[in-house]
Amino acid sequence: MTNYPLPILRSKLTSISLPKTITGFYLILFLILPIAALFSSALSVGVGEFRQIATSKIALSAYNVTFITALLAALVNGLMGTLVAWVLVRYEFPCKKLVDAIVDLPFALPTSVAGVVLATLYSEKGWIGGVFAPLGIKIAFTRLGVFVAMIFISLPFVVRTLQPVMQEMEKEVEEASRSLGANQLQTFWRVLFPPLIPPILTGIALGFSRAVGEYGSVVIISSSVPFKDLIAPVLIFQQLEQYDYAGATVIGTVLLLVSLGILLLINGLQQWSRRYAVE
Repeated sequence: MTNYPLPILRSKLTSISLPKTITGFYLILFLILPIAALFSSALSVGVGEFRQIATSKIALSAYNVTFITALLAALVNGLMGTLVAWVLVRYEFPCKKLVDAIVDLPFALPTSVAGVVLATLYSEKGWIGGVFAPLGIKIAFTRLGVFVAMIFISLPFVVRTLQPVMQEMEKEVEEASRSLGANQLQTFWRVLFPPLIPPILTGIALGFSRAVGEYGSVVIISSSVPFKDLIAPVLIFQQLEQYDYAGATVIGTVLLLVSLGILLLINGLQQWSRRYAVE
């Protein structure tokens, strides 16, 4: 053991940053260790079996339903969430505070309750599902129902990310643009939209992450039939019910890796959009 002189030891102890140390322990305990345990469990089956489980037909179908539907829901909310945030920031109307609070409802509502509400509303006898049923469009217990549930639970992430940025926008800049001859569309596209790109991408990334991990509402509004509307989180749960822990951890690892890759891609787009906004 190295014996440091007392002044040097005191200097080393005082140089340790308490916030950084606590942050390090916290991240290791609640993020890094669980991820490491998942990888360790998944890789214990061997490379060949890992590949076989990860690329099985039912797993590939579940990835397709999960990732493609979550991405579409996040993109739709990227557009509609921007519109909702714009209306809440720029317009005054009756019950505005109530509407603003309702946007947060998916945060507070238990996902199982959300699933029951959506399944009731979008079933063939529901208020909305009953309108589409005569047209041959079935929403509940199909992949379309999964899409609706993902839209519902991911909308607040876009709205709440954009609202502070829109509130900080100075109206003088907008007025200066119009005084220089730009019309409303040119002002929005060249002055207002560039600073909004990073928060929109952030909201899309957060909404996508939330949609990929959603279980409670989707399992109720979907039929969870393989090759139809079965999502990966439900497939993992089904395999755990059958005591197939290896299969569950392998699919969970693939889910984690693909989600991480997509989030890194979106973060790269955010960095690019920030530089674009500055230029």
